[in-house]
Order: sequence, then C-alpha cells, then structure tokens
Amino acid sequence: MKVFGAQGGPSVVRSGARPSGLEAGILCTLAYADIFDYPLTPAEAHRYLIGIPASPGQVADALRTGGWLAGQVRQVGEFWVLRGREHLTGLRRARTAVATRLWPEAVRYARLIAALPFVRMVAVTGALALDNVEPGDDIDYLVVTAPGRLWVCRALVIGVVRRAARRGVKLCPNYFLSERALVLDDRNLFTAHELTQMVPLYGLDVYWRMRRSNFWTARFLPNAAGLPRRPAAEVRPPRWLGALLEVASQTPPGDWVERWEMGRKLKKFGPPGPERRFDADHCQGHFDGHGRRTLTAFAARLAGLLEGGF
Repeated sequence: MKVFGAQGGPSVVRSGARPSGLEAGILCTLAYADIFDYPLTPAEAHRYLIGIPASPGQVADALRTGGWLAGQVRQVGEFWVLRGREHLTGLRRARTAVATRLWPEAVRYARLIAALPFVRMVAVTGALALDNVEPGDDIDYLVVTAPGRLWVCRALVIGVVRRAARRGVKLCPNYFLSERALVLDDRNLFTAHELTQMVPLYGLDVYWRMRRSNFWTARFLPNAAGLPRRPAAEVRPPRWLGALLEVASQTPPGDWVERWEMGRKLKKFGPPGPERRFDADHCQGHFDGHGRRTLTAFAARLAGLLEGGF
C-alpha cells in the first residue's frame, strides 16, 4: 500500500480494498489529529484534509454516507474519530473548557508583547490555537520582528514572560522570525499544520504576507486557506512608546547591542540542529524535536491502521 501519492496527497493501492482518494484522505486526517487526542468536526476535517482538494459538502457527505470509511471511523455527537477512540470526545470538551479560561491571558500578554519595540506580529501557536490544552500548559507564541533587531526584541519579550510567570501564567515564545525570513524552510506536514492553525492576535498584514510566502502548504493542506478562527479579541496595543524607542535605537550603539545579545544567546543555545535555528533572522528553539516526533508518530499510526485492515 502507498499512503501518499506523487503530489503529496493520500492514495491507497491495496488488493481487496478500494477506498476513494477522499476517503483515504479523511482517514489520514483523523489519524494525524489522533496523535494529539483530538477529534474533529466535519468543518475541521475539511480544513485540515491532507492532500485532497475538496469542498466542505464533499467531506461531510463522505463521513455520513457510510461505505468503506464507515468501518474505519465513528461519530460521537459533532465529532469524528478513529474507530475505538470514541472516548476522546469527552477529553476534547474538557480541554476546550481549559482553553476558554486561558485565552484571555493569551490576549492580555499578546497585547503587552505587541506594544514592545520591533514587534511586527504576535500569533498563538501550538495546542492553544486548537483549544487542545491541559491545565498548566504553556501559551505558545510566534513573534515576527523588525529586521536587524530580533535578539533585542526577544530579550524584551522575555521580560514579559517573567512578568507573567510571577502571576502563574506560563508563556513560551519559542519561535522568533524577522520580517525578511517569513519563508519557512521546513516544508512538511507538521510545519504546514503549525502555520495554517496559528491564530494571529496582532499584525494581520504580516500574517497574510507570511501565508502568501508559504504557498507550499497547499501541497499538504489544500483546503486550509484563510484564518483558522477569528481571534479571541483584536489586539490594539499603544505603539507610541515602542515607536519612539525604535527610533532611538536605530544607531550604531543599537547595532552593537543587537550583535552582543545575539552572540551571548548563541553561546548559551549551542549549535543548531533539527528544529533549532539561531541567526540574525531566526530564533527557533524547539529543543525537544516535537515536529519530528509528531511525523514519526503519524507514520506509526498509519502503520497501525494498515495492520488493522486499512
């Protein structure tokens, strides 16, 4: 059996079983979400459908009309899951309740970060972007900065992180990019998901530039255009102080501070590696290899489905 065709979409070639490409794509999509214990609504299954352009109606019809797919998936209320994973719907509801309480904090601190000098975009990423959080989880942010001031900006953001920690809120701004580095080099299903599911809270113009600069995501998730959801609240920070500080720092001493801070942190972070990149335009600190582990788990999940008769 072959799971992905030449164009990146799911295909199935197996004697005795002939699901359509759409059915195979839906199953792969539910399998990817299952890695995160995350049931999907039909609308979510459509948006994150792996490799298959389709309409929402086509996905909804494939889910409810039975046939080959009916033996592989189950519906519980508004959600769809892999067969045998029906219990995850209760977990999703519980995590959504936690996320509802966490979003106001995410917006509050996004507003503080957005008011800092050199910040051009703030977006919530990771589990909170999907309302899939446990009590005590971090709030993950991606921050886009002005060119030439990424490391000074990061140092200022860490000040906000420490302020939040004193109130028991865990912020994790683990990805910084400058405006001249919006094109992502890691082009795989995991990165496509992270980009298309992140929720911008500030800097929508930069968000759309980033989405347009990474049109390759359509190879993996062809239906995931547009915002994944409306932001919990529109962040409108006071920018006058940050703008004044930006003007004041555009000097040779400001350049020296930027180089000093970058050199200091590069020594601490050590050499780059998978999902770790540190230079003038990138601070990607995914030290646990989450993306690689996710793709490995996805491959194992598909192998398990094969053994079960897929």
